Amino acid sequence: MVHPIAEANENSPFGNLTADEFYAHHSVTHASEFITNPRGLKLFTQWWTPLPPANVIGTLAVVHGFTGESSWFLQLTAVFFAKAGFATCAIDHQGHGFSDGLVNHIPDINPVVDDCITFFDEFRSRFDPSLPSFLYSESLGGAIALLITLRRKNSPENVIVGKPWNGLILNGAMCGISAKFKPPWPLEHFLSIVAAIIPTWRVVPTRGSIPEVSFKEEWKRKLAVASPRRSVARPRASTALELLRICKELQGRYEEVEVPFLVVHGGDDVVCDPACVEELYSRAASKDKTLKIYPGMFHQMIGEPEESVELVFGDILEWLRARAQRSGVDGGP
Repeated sequence: MVHPIAEANENSPFGNLTADEFYAHHSVTHASEFITNPRGLKLFTQWWTPLPPANVIGTLAVVHGFTGESSWFLQLTAVFFAKAGFATCAIDHQGHGFSDGLVNHIPDINPVVDDCITFFDEFRSRFDPSLPSFLYSESLGGAIALLITLRRKNSPENVIVGKPWNGLILNGAMCGISAKFKPPWPLEHFLSIVAAIIPTWRVVPTRGSIPEVSFKEEWKRKLAVASPRRSVARPRASTALELLRICKELQGRYEEVEVPFLVVHGGDDVVCDPACVEELYSRAASKDKTLKIYPGMFHQMIGEPEESVELVFGDILEWLRARAQRSGVDGGP
């Protein structure tokens, strides 16, 4: 099944169609709403479902990355999954997309994890509880998705935090930031001091712009920058410090990961280090785990040439369908 990115152009993810025409063309429905979290922030949520006569074979929640949002590239992937039979939902994290909050500012990941759990569980409750459910994540979203699954493991006795997940897809997951992309050593060393004094200061340089090092195809880099809700500014001090802390926390907890998972990662990813997901694969307790490193591909594999996109997302869809079918037969992986 061809990924909808094939129909986009450098100005619009929908190509020459309107959004409604695009959804109808792919036989999916779309809806959205704002929810208010306990911190008083209005968060944008949306979902896509296959049109009849197609059946819903599972639910899927997509988790975007640090400079991402749910209405641009990620929406195309959501439509791809919905067209394949998965009722798919997404949320814009605080400070991202259409959600409230200081732009791209996440000084503490835990409330963001809470927001995802709350919305994803509410979305899943709209469907038959026997349907399998999956998480799909990109970049920082991979770290958030792992923390969502780990939250259940560490919840207080007799307190259930979220319904179990039947599988997790980690696309370019941020389990470690590449040394080729981190700020120079002296600034990284003193980052905690800077974050304590001026937490929102965009002082943190990176080695190259994110679109430039993430998207191989030039027209897709232009499409990324064309998003009216995407920021290409430097990370804020306290956010950069939190990203480094998240990686360190996850690296210390790989053995606790028990959810079935698929890792897909570009071999030439200079944003999120492929070695870190290789270590996750090696140390995770999951009995069902798959690792696919694609030589020569960048951080955003949707930004690769069409044949590479079809390879990666074909592998993802094959993995999903196999586990959805297995869950329907015996109740779960």
